[in-house]
Amino acid sequence: MFDKYHADNPVNKVRMSWGFAFSHPAHIIASFFGTGVIRPAPGTWGTLAGWIVFVLLSPWIPYWTWFFIVAAAFLGGAWACQKTSDDLGVPDHGSIVIDEVFAIWLLLALVPPTLIWQVAAFVAFRFFDIVKLPPADYFDQKMKNGFGIMLDDAIAALYAWIVLFAVQWLWY
Repeated sequence: MFDKYHADNPVNKVRMSWGFAFSHPAHIIASFFGTGVIRPAPGTWGTLAGWIVFVLLSPWIPYWTWFFIVAAAFLGGAWACQKTSDDLGVPDHGSIVIDEVFAIWLLLALVPPTLIWQVAAFVAFRFFDIVKLPPADYFDQKMKNGFGIMLDDAIAALYAWIVLFAVQWLWY
């Protein structure tokens, strides 16, 4: 389950530089403006950056618009992930974080807009993104393309939402 994060994994021997992250529009999108270059734990940094952007933009963006933004981020992210993976020569490189950004936007659009629920969404998403329960593990391991990169995070967001929905249902 955690082989992806092991130092001996060839994926972890390729580093994305800041120059590479800003060398092509796909790389900018895939690294979410270089956020994926930050070490350690680029996925967590990407999720945090997505959360910050969500909080900053939410006062000016109508609630229902987030679902169009999420859909556009999924499609654009799939293209950017594929192009960046091809250019790095590594499928689903750790510096590709648009999948985390899109997924946290989706999840934050589905939970109450309070700090406690946003923190819970962040923690739940990171847990399910790292653990990769089925079928997310299948897409992470077998579908090594832009669509698969985005889809396994969508599934992690779905698991996180189910848990948060259950907590909300029990709480209220």
